[in-house]
Amino acid sequence: MRYRLAIFDWDGTLMDSIERIVSSMQLASREAGWGELETEAVRNIIGLGLPEAIATLCPGIDAERGELLRARYAYHFVEGDTGSLRFYPGVEAGLQRLRGRANQRLAVATGKSRRGLDRIFYESGSGGWFHASRTADETLSKPHPRMLEELLVELDVDVGEAVMVGDTEYDLEMARAMGMDRIAVTWGVHDPARLSASRPVFTAEAASELFDWLYG
Repeated sequence: MRYRLAIFDWDGTLMDSIERIVSSMQLASREAGWGELETEAVRNIIGLGLPEAIATLCPGIDAERGELLRARYAYHFVEGDTGSLRFYPGVEAGLQRLRGRANQRLAVATGKSRRGLDRIFYESGSGGWFHASRTADETLSKPHPRMLEELLVELDVDVGEAVMVGDTEYDLEMARAMGMDRIAVTWGVHDPARLSASRPVFTAEAASELFDWLYG
């Protein structure tokens, strides 16, 4: 067992939700009167908490318009037909494989809200796969390492026994800030060159590679 605890980002790492996030944010921005948001700009903020994402995308936005944008984004993401949600190929089988190992712990650290994560846990039937989770609205947004610190305390795992898996520099820098090993996956939003700057211990180009390496 390489690590007693494997911590996963959600959007862009386990679940292919990028299209829905981008479309929902673009629709919300237009409806809030902020205007058009470029696709790459929205992709870049995936992984941050929603307030931090809006502040990055819409610098100087006033509180009223920011709240409207947040509400419209939440509506479109949950209710709108803005892209399917599915696990990346190999993710479900890989997580099941890890879950079958004695003493293996799995967790989620995500920029989603608690309400949003619990909803997708319920809809996908995946909530029971993980021993613990943290969301941006109940602690601090990535790349601050607090959510990782809290997961280690809750699960009683030392930092040297844990690894963070993610598709963005926010995931990897969060782990790097506390000396935790980190794995980059290349099928999400940030390109391999950007991820490599955070010095991951391993870079996976497919879920099968990721879970083979973790299981090894």
